[in-house]
Amino acid sequence: MSSTKVSEMTGQGFVHGVYALVNPQIGTTRNGEPFLKCLLRDATGEAIGRKWRFNSATMPEITSTGFVGIEGEQEMYQDKLQIKITDVWMHQPSTEELTELLPSTRKNIEAMFAEVTALIQSLEHPGAKALGAAYLDDADMMRNFKVAPAAMQIHHAWIGGLLEHSLQLMKLADAMLPNYPRLNRDIILLSLFIHDMGKVEELRWDRGFEYTREGNLIGHIARGAMWLEGKAKVAEKNLGETLPDGFLTVMQHIVLSHHGLLEHGAAKLPSTPEAIFVSQLDNLDAHTQTALDCARPWEQAVAGNEAFTDRLWSLNTKLYRKDPLKNA
Repeated sequence: MSSTKVSEMTGQGFVHGVYALVNPQIGTTRNGEPFLKCLLRDATGEAIGRKWRFNSATMPEITSTGFVGIEGEQEMYQDKLQIKITDVWMHQPSTEELTELLPSTRKNIEAMFAEVTALIQSLEHPGAKALGAAYLDDADMMRNFKVAPAAMQIHHAWIGGLLEHSLQLMKLADAMLPNYPRLNRDIILLSLFIHDMGKVEELRWDRGFEYTREGNLIGHIARGAMWLEGKAKVAEKNLGETLPDGFLTVMQHIVLSHHGLLEHGAAKLPSTPEAIFVSQLDNLDAHTQTALDCARPWEQAVAGNEAFTDRLWSLNTKLYRKDPLKNA
C-alpha cells in the first residue's frame, strides 16, 4: 500500500496507508461508547489517531504487531494534526517497510560501527582492551547495538540512534581529552561505548518503539551494571589474569551514575573525575540533539512557522528556531 506520509499531511484530505501504532488506548465518549485513541507514526512524523466507533473486542488483534493499516480523514484539532480513522486493521510490516515506518539514522550504520570498533581497539591498557573486546565479540549484542534507538522520544529516537549517540560521545571525548591529561582515556572511551548498552534490552523496535518488560522492571542503567560482571569474567578469562583492583567497580559506577542526578534516574551521583566527565558529555549530546530536532528538524514541514517551539519538558524552556546568521 502506498502510504500518505505524515510530513505531507495538511489537515485536509483522505488518508490511507500503514503506520506504527503508538500508545493505543480505549477511551470513552461522553455517551459512554468506547473509542480508539493512539498516535500514528512513520519515519517523517506522527499524528493523533481517533476512531470514534470502535469495537473494543478487536483491540488485541489490532495491536498484535504494533503496526496498522488505516483509512481515514485528516483534520486539525486544537492546532494539531489528527486523523479520524474510518477503518483500521493489523499489519505485519516487511523489513523494507520498517525503514519507512520508523525514524532511521541518516548515517551509514556499518561505517559508524567500524569507527566505534577502531576507538575501542585503540585503548592502551590490556584490561580495558580485553573488557571492550568482550562486548565487541558478543555478536547478538552488537547486532542489536547497531540498530537500537537511544530513546523512545527524547533524543536519537530512531533506528541506529544508540550507535550514533555512542559514537558521537566517543569522538567528542577523544577530541576533548588532550585538554584534560589527568583523565583516563581508556576508562572514558570504554564507558561511553557501554554506558547505554542496556537499551538493547530496555527498548524494542520491531513493533514500533516501546519499553520491554525488562525495560519497565529493570531498566538500562541497572542492566548495564549487571552485564559488566559477566563481561569482566570473559575479559579475565581471555587475559589469563584478573582485572586491576577497582576497575570493575569504577566502570559500574559510571554506568550507574551517568544520568547525573538521582531525580533523572541515576542510581548514584557521579563521584570520580571520569564519571563527572561522562555524565556531562552525555547530557551535552542528548540536550543538543533534542534542541536541534525540535527547533530545526530535517523535515522543515515538521517545524511549523512559529518563531518559538512549544515548551519542552526535557529542556524546561521554549526554543527560538531561527539562526540569524544563516542565509543573512
